[in-house]
Amino acid sequence: MEKMKILLVDDEERLLSTTRKLFEKIGIEALTANSGREALAILSDRAVDVVFLDIKMPGMDGMETLQRIKKDYPLSEVIILTGHATMETAVEGLKLGAIDYLIKPVSMKDFLEKAEEAFEKVTLQKRKIHSARMAESSGGQGELR
Repeated sequence: MEKMKILLVDDEERLLSTTRKLFEKIGIEALTANSGREALAILSDRAVDVVFLDIKMPGMDGMETLQRIKKDYPLSEVIILTGHATMETAVEGLKLGAIDYLIKPVSMKDFLEKAEEAFEKVTLQKRKIHSARMAESSGGQGELR
């Protein structure tokens, strides 16, 4: 089975460092970025399954970053992180393509549950794409007629 790869994007260095270590301790590859621009640079270089994205960051905020991720890396699922939760923020993020949101402070249990749910969705999408490509390359052989 493919190993889950996550990206944590937040301007709080302590949250990034602690959470990355906890994910890696249980065998999940975790990358970190402290800005939206840095997150996009990482995504341009590495395939990532799940992105935990803070909304309130200096420079490029989380909503703009979310839009760019969903446009340029549609197979990466995004979960919004916010310490400033409002229903409007959550709804806007979901409309822009986030799969879910978490309100800070976040427990490791909550991080894991959301990551696993998002990873299942990514894995299913990749399987569908693979199956479609296999069917296409076999010239449609094996299709029911």
